[in-house]
Formats: sequence, structure tokens, C-alpha cells
Amino acid sequence: MAGNIASVRHSAAEIGAAGRAARRGGRLPEVAAALVIAVDGPSGSGKSSAAKGAAVALGLRYLDTGAMYRAVTWWMLEHDVDLTDPEAVAKHATCLTVDVSTDPGDERIVVDGTDVTASIRQRRVSNAVSLVAAIPRVREHLIAAQRQIIADASAHYGGIVAEGRDIGTVVAPQAPVKVFLTASEQARAERRTAELASQSDAGRPLSAEVTREEQALRDRLDAPQTRRAPDAIQVDATLLGLDEVIGRIVQLAAAHRSER
Repeated sequence: MAGNIASVRHSAAEIGAAGRAARRGGRLPEVAAALVIAVDGPSGSGKSSAAKGAAVALGLRYLDTGAMYRAVTWWMLEHDVDLTDPEAVAKHATCLTVDVSTDPGDERIVVDGTDVTASIRQRRVSNAVSLVAAIPRVREHLIAAQRQIIADASAHYGGIVAEGRDIGTVVAPQAPVKVFLTASEQARAERRTAELASQSDAGRPLSAEVTREEQALRDRLDAPQTRRAPDAIQVDATLLGLDEVIGRIVQLAAAHRSER
């Protein structure tokens, strides 16, 4: 698949095709042990597409932890909760039920019975989620849920590819395969602009420069959570195609499995 993972929006079909292509490569020895793969990195680095494609390639479940924070943020915005009031946000967040699909072919997230799969990708949610994700009680609540999801996937599905900001450092530090995905600021901004194109009428005119400004703010707010684990392999996706990034993750998984 041609193109830069950090600047091209990939459809579910493209991600699935790239993942299946990697799977057909036959690079993975069959083993029964569960496998947890942590994929971390900053906004716009291509974590979701790469992690989802790797899950398809490896026949594992997939968890987008960022979607859980987005779902909570969407609910707060819909109910006019003051995001600058940590106590108010935490009070509501810890009472919410957030259900997320771990099927890489069926991306879906529901908060308190409402399907918000599409709604959480709105620009207003993207620009507010960092405030919610920085609140300790919110993080504790969602991290506990994420750990349970990972445990369930490991017990029943052979493992999971989980992506976010702190999977390898906080959520699943025991994960045997850890990837920290990066890309240049400009490439990340271009990719995010493509993803948000449908919301170009919301707020300021949408351009790579505006997105880059918003992204820089998110980077500053997310900095405490966006940390590379000491044993994580860094992959710079700036000049790589989606299939190449997926292939790198698959190779790391194969190397781990062959060592066991």
C-alpha cells in the first residue's frame, strides 16, 4: 500500500487488507500462549490504523483506549459538564458505563447505551479529550476497565493489540511486545487534517496549519501520559506505508514468539 501512514487516512477495508496481507506472509509460528502488544505514541502518529491492522494480521483482538476517553469526553460535552472542573468530571465519569468492541473488524463504542462510534471523532471531542484524560480519577476508572478487557482477551482470544498513550508504561507494562510509534509534526498534522475533513465547518477553517496548532496543544497536555517504555521499540512512520508499519509490528511479534 503506497502512501505515508502519518498523512493518509486509511479506510477499514484498507486496514483489513494490509493486516490480512501480513497474515498471509506466514511469518508467525503457531503458539497457544496469549500475546499482548502495546502500541503507544502521540496523536496522529497512525497508532489506530497500525494496531488494528496488526490485530487482523495476528488474529488477535484490538483495543483503542483513546476511544474510551473520547466516549467519556463526548458525554461530558453533551451534558454541559465543565471540563475545567476535575471533581465534576470525575464524579460523572466514574458512573458511566463504557463498552468497546475488541473485534478489529467491528469498531464500535457505546457510552451509557448510546452508540458514539462516529460522534467521538468530531473535532470538538478531539480538542477537549486531553482535559478529561488528564484527570487522575478518570484515568484510574478507565485503566481498570482497560486492564480487564486485556485480561479477558488474553484468556479467551489468544491476546490483544492495545493502543494509546500509556499502554506500555501503565496499563500493561508486562506486555512482551511494545512499540512506540512516532512521525514528524507535519506528517501527523496532515493525517489528522484528512481525518477531520468532514468537520471542517466546526470552528476555525480546517487546514494542516490549524491542525498543527491544535495538535501542539494536545501534545503539551498529553505529555505526562505519552511516554515511551524503556523496552519499547520506536518506529518512525513518517516515510513508511501502513503495510510497512504493520509488518514491523508483526515481525516483532514473530520474534517474541520464536524466542519462547
